[in-house]
Amino acid sequence: MIVVRPATADDIDELLRLTEELDRFYGGTDLDPVEFRRQQVHEALFGDMPAAQVLLALEGETVVAFASYSYLWPAVGLTRSLYLKELYVSQAMSRRGACWCSAWRSSSTASSTKCGLASLCAPINHRTAAVMVDGCSR
Repeated sequence: MIVVRPATADDIDELLRLTEELDRFYGGTDLDPVEFRRQQVHEALFGDMPAAQVLLALEGETVVAFASYSYLWPAVGLTRSLYLKELYVSQAMSRRGACWCSAWRSSSTASSTKCGLASLCAPINHRTAAVMVDGCSR
């Protein structure tokens, strides 16, 4: 069963593992040293002024997906908007529900925080990414 929960500072190593897989998925080969990346993640998500929030999808104890989002203001009128920047599912978990669960939880977060709309940034022109997005819509 897949469980979705907010990321904590204790999850940084799992986030580093998934973001490295994400970077390689998009063709990245030159990654910064792990300690530098660890510091970047900590500052961006758990520092004094977090830039985003992250939801993790877990199967058992294993983190298999993450969704990163932030809020935009103003959106429609003076409402807020939830902006879903990244929704990545480990290739090993593709088409097993982790994406749908993460997207649903992001949508629930938008509703519970009274956001007027939710936006998704998805590179659907990339063939493999399109397959992943298509898999989420079923």
